[in-house]
Amino acid sequence: MSLIPSIFGGRRSNVFDPFSLDAWDPLEGFFTPSSALANASASTARDVAAFTNARVDWKETPETHVFKADLPGLKKEEVKVEVEDKNILQISGERSRENEEKNDTWHRVERSSGKFMRRFRLPENAKMEEVKATMENGVLTIMVPKAPEKKPEVKSIDISG
Repeated sequence: MSLIPSIFGGRRSNVFDPFSLDAWDPLEGFFTPSSALANASASTARDVAAFTNARVDWKETPETHVFKADLPGLKKEEVKVEVEDKNILQISGERSRENEEKNDTWHRVERSSGKFMRRFRLPENAKMEEVKATMENGVLTIMVPKAPEKKPEVKSIDISG
């Protein structure tokens, strides 16, 4: 994963990561009329924030690919880890919105709610049939073992003469 900090919102960018399926759209929201959809876009923005706020770190060791996702407040039953097309790892889930009581006065709502999904294309050496996932203290850890590198077979040839 690229460790280049992005100038767009301070997020780490995956634009140069060939394994990431995330794509940044430079024209996203550009053609939306500001006055006509202002109220509708406020709730949509919260849902989009939930989608994009599923932060994931991907580390590769000599033996395995390790993914760590910060999912505070979610239970393991609310998160799905799936393998698609033999080499795509998908993490998805939904954070439900807190119930609003009529007598409550909200002063600030900063925690995001809604669905999120992240997808990662893994290299060919990933053993997708041996994926393991654990969730502890709001951190989802996914371990994808790697197949050992096949070393080329070297055969010595006797030189006659």
